[in-house]
Amino acid sequence: MDTVLRIIIQRLALGLVTLLVVSIVIFVAVNLLPGDFAELILGQSATPDAVASIRRDLGLDQTMVVRYFDWLGGMLTGDLGTSFAQLNFQTNLGGGGGVTVVEQIAPRFSNTLFLAGVTAMIAVPISLLLGVLAALYRNSAFDKFTNIFTLSSISSPEFFMAYVLILFLAVLNPILPSLSNIYEGMPLSERFEKSLLPALTLTLVVMAHMMRMTRAAIINLLASPYIEMARLKGMSPMRVIVKHALPNALAPIINVIALNLAYLITGVVVVEVVFVYPGIGQLFVDSVKIRDIPVVQACCLIFAAAYILLNLTADILSIISNPRLRHPK
Repeated sequence: MDTVLRIIIQRLALGLVTLLVVSIVIFVAVNLLPGDFAELILGQSATPDAVASIRRDLGLDQTMVVRYFDWLGGMLTGDLGTSFAQLNFQTNLGGGGGVTVVEQIAPRFSNTLFLAGVTAMIAVPISLLLGVLAALYRNSAFDKFTNIFTLSSISSPEFFMAYVLILFLAVLNPILPSLSNIYEGMPLSERFEKSLLPALTLTLVVMAHMMRMTRAAIINLLASPYIEMARLKGMSPMRVIVKHALPNALAPIINVIALNLAYLITGVVVVEVVFVYPGIGQLFVDSVKIRDIPVVQACCLIFAAAYILLNLTADILSIISNPRLRHPK
């Protein structure tokens, strides 16, 4: 137990250091984006004095180092700043008016988590089932068809899969709505229905990785001596895989599931834009268009934190499920 606790602490410390480095990269990259928010807001009336006044009120006239440490200090206290786009430019900008970034992101992030949860509930069980069956009947027609189907789906861009599903499930056969215009207070059943089409799109994208990793991990274990012994005892092939092979293949399967769950949070930008889904990906794209720096930085930081956290979780669960990883040679 002490070994596991020490490994968990080490992984968490490594995750924090990684997040700090990523925050520096995010801040520098976002602030190097072309365009100026002050000039964009003022439009044709962007005189040098007016632009300088807005930049001074927003703190954009300070050096990048000062602004980064101000942002980092606010981030550590839960203050991600105020959205530039929500400020009232008829009032004193320095007075702290407007909508905070947290207030703007919170409902959008909740929607994205809901979409990721619906996708995970569909994709993970189907992928594990297909992976187990493909390993059980490897080199059969079912195995070949499953591999071809999943590889075709993952090789297609997300927007292409989205439009194909819209065509067949919303236009030619009006089963599901083509737009996911959900709102706060919507009944759960209706929210689920409107989120189902983007969830199916994401399922087709992430299912191949999980299915093929499950298949490869199980096939790799089927040649082990204890599997041969279980077969010699007369156990059915399905029981051998479920009871003996699958538990020992959890480590790589957990890793690939965690990576794909991270993608469901960080890679939903295109899908949310296609279906006009009011998630954090849609907010991110809109904020980049208008150079809303605080919101863009916060979205990037959330993407990075989710990816790092899920990778750390996968790493820790793999170590717990496989004792050999606790004492690497």
